[in-house]
Amino acid sequence: MTNLPKLMRGVWLTGHGEFDKLEVRNDIPVPQPEHFEVLIRVSAAAVNNTDVNTRIAWYSKSDGASEDASWSGVPLQFPRIQGIDACGQIVAVGKGVSPERIGERVLVEPCIREANGVELERPWFFGSECNGGFADYTVVAARHAHKITSNYSDIELASFPCSYSTAENLLTRAAVGVGDRVLITGASGGVGSAAIQLAKARNAEVIAVTSPSKSNALLDLGATQTLTRHDSVTQSLGHNTIDVVVDLVAGEQWPEFLDVLRPKGRYAVAGAIGGSLVELDVRTLYLKDLSFFGCTILEPQVFPNLIQAIERESIRPLVAQTFPLPQIVEAQKAFLAKKHIGKIVLTLSDA
Repeated sequence: MTNLPKLMRGVWLTGHGEFDKLEVRNDIPVPQPEHFEVLIRVSAAAVNNTDVNTRIAWYSKSDGASEDASWSGVPLQFPRIQGIDACGQIVAVGKGVSPERIGERVLVEPCIREANGVELERPWFFGSECNGGFADYTVVAARHAHKITSNYSDIELASFPCSYSTAENLLTRAAVGVGDRVLITGASGGVGSAAIQLAKARNAEVIAVTSPSKSNALLDLGATQTLTRHDSVTQSLGHNTIDVVVDLVAGEQWPEFLDVLRPKGRYAVAGAIGGSLVELDVRTLYLKDLSFFGCTILEPQVFPNLIQAIERESIRPLVAQTFPLPQIVEAQKAFLAKKHIGKIVLTLSDA
């Protein structure tokens, strides 16, 4: 720690609200790695829905009250440094961690099972219940800093952790395999575009729901067919034609997602950008023997499997745009415009 600065640049989230709650500062103390922790110099950190959702208290089920507006349903401590995606280099280690890890290039696993040297009863999420990657330095339990050997740049690598691990978790929970016919909603976003690649790698057939302007790009990624957001899924595909629905949208069209599922079909969800309240005919659920999977906490094998897939280059990064960290508001506005495919990444160094 002798050659490291005492203060760092970072973005504080000072409370739930609009963009004015994001405060770029240069006087944040550099965190110290405690037992079994590592200190990472962050080089790139991607923007995600969860950054926006946490800021505006979208996760709250109490009319936007802050008391339950986090992933875990407990109040956030402010100021908070957000940023669930982070790529960087280990520059210091705490007690119990081999000094040989200093210098490793790492990706941070978003789902945190250990903090302050203690196994958590309920997992946290990086940049939510603990500080994340929107700063020059961050600390995390050593087990969650995964060494990565790759030809991809730090900017490209920062596009992977949250979206791709969420997508891999959805496919893992729904047991997507060879020959499965998979419908993916919200397919042009970070998770959706990752799910296309990862499902294709499992030799599944992918049908992607997107906007017409993004159709060709998703076909290039591996989708066999695309539908527009305004198409009737049932009319386009027919009843009982899909093995798995990977849903990131929900909303008014949701009952059709169950209509197209075959008997014993699987529905996996990790988002509700189209609306969180849906209408369920319970008869469809039980008469078709459907299985539902809510997917937030990562299965233990998901992130190590993702690291291997990145290193094999069986999946590729999709970086739509980059912004320097101080332009976080502009980056989030570009993200919310939803005109991109893939990820928007904040840069913290010459990555």
